[in-house]
Amino acid sequence: MTALTPPPEGLLVPPGHGRTVRTPAQHVTFKVTGTHSRTASSFEVIVPPGFDVGAHVHSRSEELFYVLEGELDVLAFEPLVRTPDNWQRWQSGSGNQVVRATPGTVIVVPPGCPHAFANPTGNPAKMFFQASPPPDHERYFEELLKILDAGGPPDHEAIEELRSRYDIEQLTPLKHR
Repeated sequence: MTALTPPPEGLLVPPGHGRTVRTPAQHVTFKVTGTHSRTASSFEVIVPPGFDVGAHVHSRSEELFYVLEGELDVLAFEPLVRTPDNWQRWQSGSGNQVVRATPGTVIVVPPGCPHAFANPTGNPAKMFFQASPPPDHERYFEELLKILDAGGPPDHEAIEELRSRYDIEQLTPLKHR
């Protein structure tokens, strides 16, 4: 007789749990990492007032954003013109524009699609964020948050180098108060 292999167990992450990385610019809680999923990393992200991730594009990654609380300006399309300064004014050839995402809004970003989010309000926003494949975004978040936690204005040169290592082409600058 052969011993039966028990089926793998799932992962349960209760509210308020997960490894959290905090800086003045972002608060990211790792909910599901590449250790537990072969398909995606999942995060809960608190986006402070004034934070703008900047428009960017990935050649291989797919992302999903779900707004839980607050409001975010979001972009998920190829614009007619990629201006280097203000993605909030971009428009697509089909007429798409930046939208104000409220709780319950889902944004899916396929590889190759420019995208961005910013919190233009005076209150924090919270979103669920999923990136596939893992673990690149986990490593990226850890390194980005170390750069942002250094104090003062963001080190754009260090962020540019970091993003190039993680399949991120930055189209407009990251900004935070």
